[in-house]
Formats: sequence, structure tokens, C-alpha cells
Amino acid sequence: MAETKENQGAEATAQDVKKEKVSKQEFLDNFNWHNYEEGIDPVEDDKLKEFEALVEENFVDTADEEVVEGTVVHLTDREAIIDINAKSEGVISLNEFRYNPDLKEGDKVEVLIDVREDKTGQLVLSHRKARTIKAWDRVNAAYDKGEIVNGYVKCRTKGGMIVDVFGIEAFLPGSQIDVKPIRDYDAYVGKTMEFKVVKINHEFKNVVVSHKALIEADIEEQKKEIIGQLEKGQVLEGTVKNITSYGVFIDLGGVDGLVHITDLSWSRINHPNEVVELDQKLNVVILDFDDNKSRIQLGLKQLQKHPWDALGEEVKVGDKVKGKVVVIADYGAFIEVAEGVEGLIHVSEMSWSTHLRSAQDFVKVGDEVEAVILTLDREERKMSLGIKQLTPDPWTDITSKYPVGSKHKGIVRNFTNFGVFVELEEGIDGLIYISDLSWTKKIKHPSEFVNVGDELEVEVLELDVDGRKLSLGHKQTQENPWDKYQEEFGEGTVHNAEIDEIVDKGATIKFNDDITAFVPSRHLEKEDGKKLKKGDVADFKIIEFNKEFKKVVASHTAIFKEEEERNVKAAAKRSKQTEKKATLGDANEQLQALKDKMEGKGE
Repeated sequence: MAETKENQGAEATAQDVKKEKVSKQEFLDNFNWHNYEEGIDPVEDDKLKEFEALVEENFVDTADEEVVEGTVVHLTDREAIIDINAKSEGVISLNEFRYNPDLKEGDKVEVLIDVREDKTGQLVLSHRKARTIKAWDRVNAAYDKGEIVNGYVKCRTKGGMIVDVFGIEAFLPGSQIDVKPIRDYDAYVGKTMEFKVVKINHEFKNVVVSHKALIEADIEEQKKEIIGQLEKGQVLEGTVKNITSYGVFIDLGGVDGLVHITDLSWSRINHPNEVVELDQKLNVVILDFDDNKSRIQLGLKQLQKHPWDALGEEVKVGDKVKGKVVVIADYGAFIEVAEGVEGLIHVSEMSWSTHLRSAQDFVKVGDEVEAVILTLDREERKMSLGIKQLTPDPWTDITSKYPVGSKHKGIVRNFTNFGVFVELEEGIDGLIYISDLSWTKKIKHPSEFVNVGDELEVEVLELDVDGRKLSLGHKQTQENPWDKYQEEFGEGTVHNAEIDEIVDKGATIKFNDDITAFVPSRHLEKEDGKKLKKGDVADFKIIEFNKEFKKVVASHTAIFKEEEERNVKAAAKRSKQTEKKATLGDANEQLQALKDKMEGKGE
């Protein structure tokens, strides 16, 4: 009877394992305590082992915060009933299964035991938390092993994209999307792509993934293969990866090469985007590369025939051509007369004028101009052009237009230390020496007399047709005032004037705007023996007048010295006359006495 009771107690308690689903240790403890309370003898060992095996098979240890696998046993409109072989079944909102709209009864799902038993005795489960924990486990494993994971690009964010990886929101930096610059981030939203986990921050629960890392690994293999096959002159297809002001970077399939701006087109261009655009596919030729082939120089224009080779044989020196100004320098302008064919117009060939100016004074970039071919070298691919040759050379009839002695008006173009260049017309310039600027003024530099741009009247003094030189004079267009001054201020004339300046070895006096005379120091002495000072007014006698050298010398001393000299001469003359009279009177007296004596003797 006791054995039957023991067996019945064991079977009943074993059934409770499935029904109640309490903890294994708790159940065994309760079982033994139950037998003790009922006064039942201990169960035989074989029966106990059978019982323990049954408990082991059917029991789930439902500790809190544990992830276990459960089975969907029932679905409602809002919830899923999950059996995890615990004391009771758990309920999970269908919102946690939104990623899996095909969920059905019998499906196995992972759940987290939040609470074994809430206030109502209900087992509290979470599928979302279980997915998160498992996702972190899978992400950590992928990071440790370097495995490739799939992710769903959810949306854009600042600096990159948000990617769903195993249910975790990971960050995909913009620089890690692709090896080439990304211009349209939105094109990636909604795509499922492969990624590599490159960084995990456990403290802040942040995950960083990269798609570029996968591409780079493939590209590195392609790069080694491509580099090994590179040869100069080889033509490859590439994609425009980046455009800069100095050139274009071409992706050759993992290897980048540069097409310099000068190798894009035979014609001059201001920026590479005039020729190519981003993501454009084109053929390029390998021009050069360094020893390790890390810097590859490519060419685009080299795939086309050089424009000079296509230049017709009919083009020759002396022909007139039309072209567009493409580059301007101070020394000239480059004209594109055909695509890729340029000629230089030197600034000296832009005008018949001998005054070299900047090319910008004649043309500007973009101008359409006509010119004459002056030189043509097909081997060196050089051409020189001229614009002035389109008009007659002004020196052709120079002798009839500007004969010696003719008077004209011209524009002052520039100065030298020795004179002024005056332009009579485009291409006809003449030089006025500084000595031919004024009859009266002593000019040290032409800028004292005239300004650049002033109109000046000139007379042609000399003409050298072969040397293309004109000698001009300005003063010759006016009457020489020294002709009349020669009479007015001739030697011996006396003028009243003021001492203007005391200078070395004398002083200067100004008779008028043209005549400035020099007074030597010894000729400044006054009658009282003192010397004239600056500001003193006195009479001066001209003792030298030189029209050719415009030299006038005056003297104050000469005035009273000459008067003294005249007085001395007058006194001497008077004295002489007195002497003469006295001598004659004595003789008369002597003659009379002799006469009287003779007459007395006669008596």
C-alpha cells in the first residue's frame, strides 16, 4: 500500500512539472517535503532517477532577463501567445513582430523573460528585447571575426546614413558608402546592402559600418592586376571620378590616373568641366607613370590627330586669317585660327607705332580678329601673326606728308632724359631734343616743360626715311625772343634791377621772364667799397651778351668806375690844356721882351 502511494505521489508530482512548470530545484525540494509531510517513505533510487529524467526533459528554468526559444501557439488580432515550457504561457504584442508580417502559429521565436510572474501571475516576455540582445551578440561576433553582414538603409542623417543591422540602428558615414564621392545620398535609402562592422562603442551602444571597406578589398585585388598590366601608350576605359581646376581624375577600375588640363584638349580651355563631366565614361591613353605606378599620367587629346597635322598646305605666309583671342600676355596675344592651332601676335605687330604698349590696349580675350601670317613653322608648330600689316605703312609717303620745315601738331607720348617723343599719327613719332623745347628756359628734364598727353606744336627739323626717324623742334615754331633781346640788352646798355639771388662767385638778377643775368662778385662792389646784397636795387651795365648760349653778364661796379675814369680823363685833358696855355704865354712874353730889347738897341 505504501509503495502504491509512493508511486502515485511521484506520478502526480511529475505531472505537476508539466502543469505548474516551477523551477527544477524548487520542484524537487517540494517533492521531498511533500513525501515527508505525508509520511511516505523515500522513493527508490531507480524511480527517483526516472523522475529526475522526466523533470530534466520537461522543465524550463525561467530566470528573469533570460533569452529562450518559444513557440507561437496562438495569434489574436493584437497579440501572439508564446509557449516556452514554463509555468504559464506568455503574451507579446504583434507590434514587436512588425518586421515579420508572415508570423504564424508553430513558428519558433526568441523571447526575453522580463518577469517570471507579474502581479496577476502572468509570465512577461519580450521579443524585441530578445532580438536586441541577440543582435548585439551577432554584431559583436561579426566585428570580432570580420564577417560581412546585411543591412537595410533606413534614412539619411547628418554626415551619413542610418542602417538597420540585425535590428540595431548602425551609422554609415558618408565617406564609407563608396570609394567615389557620393552626390546623391537619397539613392541609397531603402536598399539592402552588404556591410562590414568597423567600430563598436559598448558604452554608448553605437555601431559604425562601412560598405566602402568591402569595395576597397575587391578594388585592391583589381588594382594589383591592373597595375601589373600597365604600359605606356595603352588605351583604357575609365570613369571621371573628380574634376579639379588643374585636371581630371579618372577611375581605371580601382586605379586612379590624372589627365592634366593641358592633356584634355588640343584647344586652350579655362576649366576641365568644359570638356568632361562627372561619372562620364571615356577612353584615355597612358602617357607616363612613376616607378611603383602609384601616379599615372593620362591623356585624352592624344587619342585625336594633332590639329597642326590637319592644317591645310594651302595656308602660307602672307595669308589673311581670322581667329579668336584665347590668351593675352603683356608681350602679345595668342589667336586660335583653327581648333588647336594658335598664332602669336606680338605687341610690336599690333600697331605701326614705335611706342610698345600692352596687348590689352589693343585686344581682349574672346575678340574675333583678322591678322596676316608673318611666319609659319609646321615642324615646330609655331605661327606669328600681325595686325598692323592690314593697314598701309605710314612711312611709305613720309616725305610728302612731313617734309623738313613743315609744322604739325602731335601728342606727347613719353619722356627721356634727353628729350620728348611726340606722335604725329599712328606709327609716326618724332623726337624733340631738350634743347629744342624753348628759346629761353633752361630745362633740366622735359617734365618741367610739358606733360604726357599734351598737344604740342612742332616743326620737322630732320627726316631719316631709312632709319624711320624724325627730328622735331618746338621752339622753332615760335619767334626767337633773343633776336630782339640782342638789341635791348646789348653790351653797354644800362638797366635798373634787383639782386635776385646770391650764388657762388656772384649773384643773379632777373630783367624779365627770359633774361637772367649773372653778376660776378667783383662787379657787385659799390662806390663806397661795400657790396650789393640780395634785394638791393641798383643800376647794372651789360658787359657781355651771347645769344647763342643765352648768356648775359652785368656789372654794377662798371657804372661808377667808368664815371671816375671819365672824370680822370677830363681833368687830365684840362690840365694838359692849361699847361699848354701857360707855355704859350711865357713864350709870348719872352718874344715881347726880346722885341722890346731889340727896339731899344735900335734907338
